Amino acid sequence: MRIAIVGTGYVGLVSGTCFAETGISVTCVDIDQKKIEDLKQGIIPIYEPGLENMVKNNVEKDRLFFSTSLKDSIVDCEAVFIAVGTPPDEDGSADLQYVLAVADEIGRYMQNYLVIATKSTVPIKTAEKVRKQVDAALKKRKLKLDFDVASNPEFLKEGDAINDFLKPDRIVIGIDSERAEKIMQRLYKPFLLNGHPLIFMDITSAEMTKYAANSMLATKISFMNDIANLCEIVGADVNMVRKGIGSDTRIGNKFIYPGAGYGGSCFPKDVKALIKTGDKYNHSLEILKAVEAVNENQKLVIPAKIKAHYGDKLKGKKLGIWGLSFKPQTDDMREAPAIKIIEELLKHGVQIKAYDPVANKEAKRRIGDRIEYCDDKYEALIETDGLVVITEWQEFRVLNYRVLEKLMHEKVIFDGRNIYDPEELVEYGFTYYSIGRHPIKP
Repeated sequence: MRIAIVGTGYVGLVSGTCFAETGISVTCVDIDQKKIEDLKQGIIPIYEPGLENMVKNNVEKDRLFFSTSLKDSIVDCEAVFIAVGTPPDEDGSADLQYVLAVADEIGRYMQNYLVIATKSTVPIKTAEKVRKQVDAALKKRKLKLDFDVASNPEFLKEGDAINDFLKPDRIVIGIDSERAEKIMQRLYKPFLLNGHPLIFMDITSAEMTKYAANSMLATKISFMNDIANLCEIVGADVNMVRKGIGSDTRIGNKFIYPGAGYGGSCFPKDVKALIKTGDKYNHSLEILKAVEAVNENQKLVIPAKIKAHYGDKLKGKKLGIWGLSFKPQTDDMREAPAIKIIEELLKHGVQIKAYDPVANKEAKRRIGDRIEYCDDKYEALIETDGLVVITEWQEFRVLNYRVLEKLMHEKVIFDGRNIYDPEELVEYGFTYYSIGRHPIKP
C-alpha cells in the first residue's frame, strides 16, 4: 500500500514515520528543499523522543521517502494526507491557504482514484472546500476522476506522539463513501491491536471532534487554574482539592494540575478557532471565551508573585529560569507561558538566566539575546536572586540544596508547576511560592 503525506511538520512527519513502521510505503512531501534534504540525511527538524531513530530505520528499509514533488509522490497512491500548517489568522480563525493550495495541486496532478484526507486541524466544513478545490483543478484539466475526501484528525501529545500514534486511544475518521471507508480501514488496521476503536462518522462530525476534544482539555486546565487562584486566597491547598475531585471517575485526574497556563501548537489555536466558528454561526461559546481569558491571565500569576516578593527592589534583580518549552519532552515554544513571563519580567528591569534541556535554541529565535542562555540548570542559578520553574522537566524534580545555597544570593523559589514539597523547602531555609497554595517562608 502506498500513501503520500503533504507537510513534514510535527503531524506530518510523525504520522508518515509511524505509517511506514507498519510496512506501508510512505512519501512525505514538502516545498522546503533544505528540510527535505536534511530529512534524507536523518536530520530531524523537531524534537520528539524516538522519532529520529525511527525515521532513519524506515528510510534505510525503503519504506519512508522524502520529496519536494507532489506530482511524482502521488503516483500509484491510494491515499494522500494533507498535514500542512493552519496558523491562526488575524481574527483568530484558522488560515486555510496552505491546505487549499495542496488540494489544488492534488487536483492538477492526480491520475487515479484517491482518498484525500485532511490530517491538519481544520475548521468545520473544510472538507467541502477541499472537494471544490480539487474539482475545480480537475475541471481545468477537462478530466473526470473519482476521489473521496475524508477527515482524519490527529490526537498526538507532543513528547509522546509516537506512542499515541502506534497505540491510539481511538482513531476518528469522517467519510461519506464505502470505498473510502475500506481504504482507511485497511490503512489503520495495524494500529487496532490494543482493542481501541476505529470510529467512522460523517465528515463534519470528525472535524468538530478534534476541536471539541482539545477545547475540553483546555477547559479542564483553565478551570483548575481558576480554582487554584481562589484556593490561595481562601487558604485552601489546591493539591488536596485536586486529589479530592480527581478521584471522582466522572472527572478523572488528568488535566487538572494547576500551573502557569497552557501553551503549544494546539490548545490556544484550536480554542480560538472554535470560538470563531461559533461566532460565524451566531453562537457565542461563552465557556471557551472564559477559558481563553483565564489562561492568558494565568501566565501573569508567577510574575505577580515575583513583583510582590521583591517590591520596589525588583529592578536589577537577577533570576534563573528553569524550563522554556510549553511542556516537557518538546522544544515547542508556540504560545509557551515562558514567553509571556519573561517579557513581563524584562519590562520591569529583571535580568534573566535561562536553561531548558532542548528548547534553548528555539527560545533564542523567539526571544533573542535579551536573556542569557545556559547549558546547565545550575549554571542558570549562579549569582541569582531567585529560581523560577516554568516547565516541569524530569531533571528539575530533585533539588541539590547545598549547590543552590552556594550559587544563589537569595533562597527563594517560584514554582509554576507545583513540583516541590513546601515543608522540605522550608526545612532548608527557602521561601517558596507555588500555584494555589499559600507562600511558605522559613
